[in-house]
Amino acid sequence: MAATRRLAAILAADVAGYSRLIGADEEGTLDRLKAHRRDLFDPKIREHQGRIVKTTGDGLLAEFASVVDAMRCAAEVQRGMLDREPDLDSDRRIRFRIGINLGDVIAEDGDILGDGVNIAARLEGLAEPGGICISRTVHDQIRDRLPMKLDDLGEQSVHNIARPIRAYALGPAAIAQLPPPSLPIAPSPRRWWTIVIAAASAALFIAGAAWWLRPDAGPSPPAGPAAIATAPPGVAPHLSIAVLPFANLSDDAAQEYLADGITEDLTTDLSRIEDSFVIARNTAFTYKGKPVEAKQVGRQLGVRYILEGSVRRLGNQVRINVQLVDAETGAHLWAERFDRDAKELLGLETEITGRIARSVRARMVAAEAGRMTAHPDAQDYILRGRAALAKPVAPATSDEAIGFFESALVLDPAAFRAQIGLASALISRVLDEFSTVPATDLQRAEGLLERALEAAPTSSWAHYVKGQLLRAQGRCNDAIPEYEAAIAFDRNSAPSYAWLGWCKFLAGEVDRAIPLEEEAIRLSPQDRAIAAWYGRIGMVHLLEGRTQDAIVWLEKARGSYSQQNREPVYINAWLAAAHALNGERELARSEIEEAWKRGLHRTMAGFNEDPWYTSPKIRALAEATYFTGLRKAGMPEG
Repeated sequence: MAATRRLAAILAADVAGYSRLIGADEEGTLDRLKAHRRDLFDPKIREHQGRIVKTTGDGLLAEFASVVDAMRCAAEVQRGMLDREPDLDSDRRIRFRIGINLGDVIAEDGDILGDGVNIAARLEGLAEPGGICISRTVHDQIRDRLPMKLDDLGEQSVHNIARPIRAYALGPAAIAQLPPPSLPIAPSPRRWWTIVIAAASAALFIAGAAWWLRPDAGPSPPAGPAAIATAPPGVAPHLSIAVLPFANLSDDAAQEYLADGITEDLTTDLSRIEDSFVIARNTAFTYKGKPVEAKQVGRQLGVRYILEGSVRRLGNQVRINVQLVDAETGAHLWAERFDRDAKELLGLETEITGRIARSVRARMVAAEAGRMTAHPDAQDYILRGRAALAKPVAPATSDEAIGFFESALVLDPAAFRAQIGLASALISRVLDEFSTVPATDLQRAEGLLERALEAAPTSSWAHYVKGQLLRAQGRCNDAIPEYEAAIAFDRNSAPSYAWLGWCKFLAGEVDRAIPLEEEAIRLSPQDRAIAAWYGRIGMVHLLEGRTQDAIVWLEKARGSYSQQNREPVYINAWLAAAHALNGERELARSEIEEAWKRGLHRTMAGFNEDPWYTSPKIRALAEATYFTGLRKAGMPEG
C-alpha cells in the first residue's frame, strides 16, 4: 500500500522504570502489564475511537482522529491506574508515562512515521510516572474544552528534534483530582472484597463519568437516552454541535450503513473546525432510532446546534436531506437536499459530507456572530469578524472585519484566531485594491501571521491566509506549500484548492489547474468566488485547445458574475478568442468590440508583466491560442 500523509493525534506510552521492575520480578511484571493493557488501557483506546498502531515491550503507540479523545483516553487511563495494585509498595507498582502530540504523520502498511510520532515519543520521556505530557499544539486544542490543571514546562530541547518543543504537563496530583473512569477495572483475587463497596458507590459515578471532562461538568437532572448527562444551566460553548445519527427512511439495509457513515464522516469533518466543540460519535449514537427534540438534546449535551438528516432510497436514486437547527430556539438555520444515483453514491459520499461540513461551518459562524451581546468578549468579536469576511467584497465590509478583529486583540492580544482574521482582512483589502497603504497592510499582516503560526502551526486558516499573503506579494510559487498545508489540515478548504490550482497554473503546471478548481467547486458550489473558478477553468481549456469546453465554462462564469451585477472584461476577451478559434466570427466580433469598449486596450498595455503570462510555457500556449483568437476576432492593432 502506498504511503499517505494525514493529521493525527499521537499517543505514546511506556512503563516508568520498566527495566528495574523486570529485574526484580520478570514474570509478575509481565503478567501485571498484560492485565493493565487488557482491562484498562486497550479498552480505553477503543472507547475513545483510537487505534493501537504497535506495541514494543513496555511501549505502546496509538493514534486518534481527535486530540480531545486522545487526551480523555490518557487522563482516564492514568486516573484508573491509581486504583490498581493498592497492595503493592509504590516502588513496585506499574506506572505509565504518556506523551501526546498533534502532527502530520506518514501512514504506511498500518504503521505511522514522521516527526509527529517522534515528538510524541519525546514528550512521553518528559512525563512524570503516572503523568501526561503534551505539546503546545495539543494544549491549544484542548485548553478551552477540558478542565485540566496543566503545568507549563516551557521550551524543551529533546533528542533528534531540531527545534525546542513547548511542553505542558498533567501531573499525578492533578490526575488524582479527576473522578474515576467509567470503565470497570478488573480486580485482582485479593481485592474481591472491594466489589461490595464499589457497587454501593457505582450509581454516583456512572451518571457523571461520561462527561467528567466537559467544561461545564456538574450535578445534572435526569438524563436522556442511554443515561446521557444533562448539561447544567448556562451558556453552551461557541460553535458547539451534535451530529445526530442520520435516519434511514428506506427498507434497504445498505442505506443504513450509508446513513451511519455520513454521520461519522460529518462528525470528523466538523471537529476540524477551529475552536469547535463537537459531541463524540459514541454519545451522539445513543440517540439512534429514538424520537428527539432539538431543544432537549441541546440542553442534555450542552450544545448550541444540532445537525440532523435522513437517507431515503427512491428507485435508482438516493435522497439525502440535512438540516441545521438552533438548539436554543429550535429554529431551522439551513437545509439542503442531495439526490444521487445509487450506483455512484458511495463514491460521492466524501463530496457530500465535505459540502455539508463547509456549509454548516459558515452558518454556525454567522449565527454565532448574531449572538454578540452588549458586552462581547474576544471570541464574540472574532466570530463577528469572520462573518464580516464572508460578506460580499466591499470597502465597508473590509473595514468592518478589521474593526472586529482589532477589538478582539484589545481584549486578548494573544488570540491567534484574531491575529489570523485581522491578517486575512488586511490582505483581502490589498488584493481587492481597497487599500490606500498596501505595503503597510501586508507588512502588518506578515507580523500577525508569524505570531499566529507560532501559536497554532496546524491551523488550516493560518496557512491559507499565509498563502494569500505570499500571493499578494507576487510569490505564488512560495504560496503553493501553504495552500497544500491548509488542505492537509482541513480537506474541506475550498478556497485553498482554488488558489492552489491557480498558483500551480502560474508555475506552469497547467494540467493540475482544472482538477483543483473543480474540487473547489464540488466543495462549495454556492461560493461567492465561484464565477472566478469557472473562468479559470475556461481559460485553461482554451489554452489547451479545447475551444468548445472553454466557451461552456466562460459562459458559466459570465452567468455567475451577472448574478453579482458585474462582468470582468476578461470574460469578453477570452470568449472573443474562443469564438474566433471556433469559427464563430460574428460572436467573436461582438465580444471583442465590447471588450475594447470596456478597456481591454488598457489591460493589454501591461500584459507582458502580468503574472500569469510570465511562465514561458503559458506564454507559448497563449500566443498559439488566446492572442491568435483575439487577432482573428478583429482586435485592433497596437
